[in-house]
Order: sequence, then C-alpha cells, then structure tokens
Amino acid sequence: MKRFILIIPIIVFIIIIAVLSVMTLQTKEGRNPSIVPSALLGKEAPNIELPMLARNIPGGFKGSDLVGRVNIVNVFSSWCVPCLAEHPQISWLATNGFPIYAINHRDNVSDASNWLKKHGNPYVAVGFDPEGRASLEWGVGGVPETFIINASGIITYKHIGPITKEILKEKILPKLHEAKR
Repeated sequence: MKRFILIIPIIVFIIIIAVLSVMTLQTKEGRNPSIVPSALLGKEAPNIELPMLARNIPGGFKGSDLVGRVNIVNVFSSWCVPCLAEHPQISWLATNGFPIYAINHRDNVSDASNWLKKHGNPYVAVGFDPEGRASLEWGVGGVPETFIINASGIITYKHIGPITKEILKEKILPKLHEAKR
C-alpha cells in the first residue's frame, strides 16, 4: 500500500506531461488557441450608439454609420500595450484610405485623449465605451480586437490581438479586399 501511495504523484505527473504535450502538438499543427470564432461573423454589426470621447476628437458613431462602404472597427485602450504596438499598422490603413472607427474600451477620457494626441488619431470617429457595454455587444473579449465590416454592414472578419506588419499583409489586407467584392 505504501508503494502505491508513492507512485500516485509520479502517475499524476506523467498524465500532466502527456496532456501538455498533446496541447503543444495541436498548436504546432495549426490549432491556434488565440483564435476564437466570433458569433457575429456573417451577421450585421451591432446597432449600438457610442458617444464621442471628447470635443477635440472626431467621434461618436452608431451601427448605421458602418453601412455603405467597407469599414474597420478597432477596439483599443490607452492602457493597452499591444494597442500601441499595432497603432502604426492602424495608422497605415487609415493613411491608405481604409476608414477606421474606434471603440475606446474601458478607458477614461483624459488618458484616451492624451494617448491619441501623443500617438496620432487615425480614426474617422472614436466611440467612448467606459463600461465596456458596447464592446460586449461586439463580442470583444479583450483589447485590441479589429473587425472588418462590408458595405452591407455585415461583419466579415474578426482579428483578436495586435495587428503586426505580417498580419496586416497576410490577413487584414486580403480580408479587406475580399469584403469589397
């Protein structure tokens, strides 16, 4: 009986190692745990109305503003380090003619305003979402998240996490061109 009690921790350790190995193999073989399918893909963008962040920042928008052309909705916060990392790519998209709307998620007015003043404001409009209620309507789990909406107001793509140069080239731009068709 003593020998069996001593073996139990070894068996548990082996099981844990086996489970972690299987999870690692799945990730290496293409199953990416950071990709969470959105229940909103293929559906109309939420018809929410967001107030403006501040008077000196173009802002406030509603779901109907996203109809008539391909648009991007980017969810960001001033306290979000990955949001800052993706900001050059968001700015590049805006400079190259892609209209981008922002949902400022769980932030405060002065921090968000200062962040946009310091790093540049590439957005057509910034909607203020201090409690995160609108973000929930969009199915946002964290920041940054980015959505592509076609001219009919349908969400055609959702990207979770920061947009890197590679992601911009390999995923975002092809999805934007696809949404234009």
